[in-house]
Amino acid sequence: MNGFAVRWVTHWLEGLGRIALLGKEVIVSIFAGRTEGRDLLYQLYFIGVKSQAVVVITGAFTGMVMAAQTYFQFHRVRIDTATLAVVSVSMASELGPVLTGLMVAGRVGAALAAELGTMRVTEQIDALRTLASHPVDYLVLPRSLATILALPLLTVESIAIGIAAGYALCIDFLGIDPAYTWHNMIKYTDVQDVEMGIIKAFVYGAIIALVSCYKGMTCAEGAEGVGRATTEAVVFSSITILISNFFLTLFLNRVLWLS
Repeated sequence: MNGFAVRWVTHWLEGLGRIALLGKEVIVSIFAGRTEGRDLLYQLYFIGVKSQAVVVITGAFTGMVMAAQTYFQFHRVRIDTATLAVVSVSMASELGPVLTGLMVAGRVGAALAAELGTMRVTEQIDALRTLASHPVDYLVLPRSLATILALPLLTVESIAIGIAAGYALCIDFLGIDPAYTWHNMIKYTDVQDVEMGIIKAFVYGAIIALVSCYKGMTCAEGAEGVGRATTEAVVFSSITILISNFFLTLFLNRVLWLS
């Protein structure tokens, strides 16, 4: 049992080191300006524009569920007009970036891992090396950069849609006073809450891109290897987002609120 644990930890640390090295190569390529504008625009369209539907639906229903649950509790102590304030703070700092990251990891992370995994299995990546084209510059960089740029924009959209849907539910269905609801939302929602959500979105975008591209480019041979890489990309990205969210919350609260 101890030997198995040691092998598992060693394998995990090796994978973490390889992802870190891949991230270093991506950063070097970004500052060297090695990405093609056409490839970046296509990836922005695929990752950002085509992910809007799932992000809008997730944000809207999360905002409405949060508003309904908060109202049912606040109504007992007659503070109904504070309902939207809770929704806005939660969506801006936690639910918006986390749920958007998880949805994008499920949709985009799986697609990136499957695409790169298929290229590895069919030896297209080896062909790029033969043609003196660096796979990181040609394949990983535009996908990583597009994910890092698109996820904050999708997060802002999710936050706005969630707050708007929660406001509509509070006013039209729950019958809360609109003036006091809006006033309390503005009063208790600070710029730091939105800043926290956007910073988290940048980090989650980097996590999704690096994990998914790494799993795709290092997958085993055959269809089974591609399928396993796709599954691991989604699972590992989602788990990493949830774990990092805890540490980012502690760190950003200390930096943004106590500075």
